[in-house]
Amino acid sequence: MQTLSNHLAELAKQGLYRSRKVVESPQSILLQIDGKQYINFCSNDYLGLANHPEVIKAFKTAVDTYGVGSGSAHLICGHTSAHHALEEELAAFTGRDRALLFSTGYMANMGVISALVGRSDAVFQDRLNHASLLDGALLSGARFKRYSHNDTAHLSELMSHCSAKKLIVTDGVFSMDGDFTPLPALVALATEHKAWLMVDDAHGLGVLGQHGGGIVEHYGLDQHDVPVLMGTLGKSFGTFGAFVAGSEELIETLIQKARTYIYTTALPAAVAEATRASLKRLIADDWRRDKLKHLTERFKSGAKQLNLPLMASDSAIQPLLVNDSHQAVTISDFLFDKGFLVSAIRPPTVPRGSARLRVTLSASHEEEHIDRLLDVFSQIHTS
Repeated sequence: MQTLSNHLAELAKQGLYRSRKVVESPQSILLQIDGKQYINFCSNDYLGLANHPEVIKAFKTAVDTYGVGSGSAHLICGHTSAHHALEEELAAFTGRDRALLFSTGYMANMGVISALVGRSDAVFQDRLNHASLLDGALLSGARFKRYSHNDTAHLSELMSHCSAKKLIVTDGVFSMDGDFTPLPALVALATEHKAWLMVDDAHGLGVLGQHGGGIVEHYGLDQHDVPVLMGTLGKSFGTFGAFVAGSEELIETLIQKARTYIYTTALPAAVAEATRASLKRLIADDWRRDKLKHLTERFKSGAKQLNLPLMASDSAIQPLLVNDSHQAVTISDFLFDKGFLVSAIRPPTVPRGSARLRVTLSASHEEEHIDRLLDVFSQIHTS
């Protein structure tokens, strides 16, 4: 135990110690913590659907129909008509043959990668991919190569020396940088090297593309170009869980081989019904994407005027590079004292020396919220 205590003390010394805040209200751009209201700029609820009345109503109605728990795994007796309907609707939404629900995005990524490749194969991943993608590659036992961030020349070089079956894996929108993967170039490389391509579009689905189809729609691509698409339901959809969409053969393979699908309890049917309601709003409410884009541009313009160290991002994720972990925490605490929730992101979530404030925007924000946040940032910047 003394070893653990020493490790915790070292984390605190380096400015890397993490702590939790207890939220006393529903998810919203206004949160209550310790009886005080804060303006929330660290949620991934990009479209403001986590507390939408129609989504809540669908959940409550489904609880009366299905109860709370699903009872078992999908392959035993946990797969309800609600799950099945949602999978069909997600497949139609993404323009794919089929979709398969997973209990979390982490489990989806772990299960998919380890089901598709093994010890005699090779996985190539962007260096800034989400931890679940990296862990999925490690779990698979395949040869694991990481290419420099968004560097397709480096990826091509690595693949040119490999004769094994190849899987390229990338985030669609990188969660800590907010930038996009160069997807058309990756599609071309996958074709050239006869590789599979998997995209984790957790932060793009619902936000990017004319109809919210994410990074794949944004670039005008389809299932043939990107055979494996993973999406989470806890961000733009505002609920919980994840799914993988692709061909009939892909989904059947995952049902037979993805251990994180086979050996875990299905997410509650009420969550599936709530997600069906949020999917309808996500598709119909184009104004949410339009408003989010407008607010993002307003924040970027204001940050530029203040000469804030804003990283290059066209997504709702707007990181301010601070570098030093202690300073990132100090600024986050200052913002909290002023009534704003903005996360300090530090190693190992981001590379050492690149700590940052991660500002995330939502369609539920108003221009006033953006302007007030920028005003507080101006106080930090000039102090």
